[in-house]
Amino acid sequence: MKIAKIRLIDIHICMNWQTITFDWIQARAFLVTAEEGSLSAAARALGLTQPTLSRQVAALEERLGVTLFQRVSKSLILTAAGVELAEHVRAMGDAASRVSLVASGQSQQVEGIVTISTTDLMAAYVLPALLRDLRRKAPGIGLKIISTNSLSDLRRREADIAIRHVAPDHPDLYARKLRDAPARVYAARSYVEATGGCLTSADAPTLDFVGFDSNEELVGYLRAFGLQVSEANIGLSSPSATVAWEYVRQGFGLSIMADEIAACFPEIVPALEDVEPILFPIWLVTHGELHTSRRIRTVFDHLAEGLARPRAGG
Repeated sequence: MKIAKIRLIDIHICMNWQTITFDWIQARAFLVTAEEGSLSAAARALGLTQPTLSRQVAALEERLGVTLFQRVSKSLILTAAGVELAEHVRAMGDAASRVSLVASGQSQQVEGIVTISTTDLMAAYVLPALLRDLRRKAPGIGLKIISTNSLSDLRRREADIAIRHVAPDHPDLYARKLRDAPARVYAARSYVEATGGCLTSADAPTLDFVGFDSNEELVGYLRAFGLQVSEANIGLSSPSATVAWEYVRQGFGLSIMADEIAACFPEIVPALEDVEPILFPIWLVTHGELHTSRRIRTVFDHLAEGLARPRAGG
């Protein structure tokens, strides 16, 4: 016990708290500006006005007596001092995120906002029925849906829960694989009838396809079905999957879709008679510490139960 006390005293003597005048708000403003590349983007990320953010960055430069950014036209470039400081402040940001996660994880309230990240197609056609049930079960929980086809960074609190089609690769994340869902190549009935009414995989090189986010990626998926197609077959595409799917529904061409979403549209039919469905995984992911929160746990468990079975919400 005496040794422990001596060590604590030594630490206290070594740490001069009066010399620590670093302002985390200013440091955060600097870090987000460095990460986002501009004051306007950083202000949007933090929910601040651009003049407020600019004053915070300028105050940090004045406090430290160094120039952190070179202002070239409308761009900001880190100086050598800025690059060095960014490394240390980034570590502070990670620590602040962990503190926030621990604090959120300890919350036992079942009221508040829970953010769910998922694809726009799932958000539009699968989640509505599940969220309607959840709102009845836990009316105190507000839900914010982030519709994105990219992976939200749960460790940086871009979302509390994510529905993904790939397994997470970080040990801080808690994940549950719910099931493998079937997907096929679909088209509007009108398109199939206009091209002869009986299509097979042999017809694929002559058919039109509608692309989603990446045409190259879609070609890879189509070839996994055994279809000999190229990017030349994709005459129309959109980074919005719901827009691209609407083009399929309007008869512009074929594309891949989960069976449970395609089932929402009676005018959509499997396009190629000899092509079997392929399976893709559905994962539900959250941060390990957030999973101890009653609010997060309530939403996570409800989604896990509902998504574990095919359910079209259209």
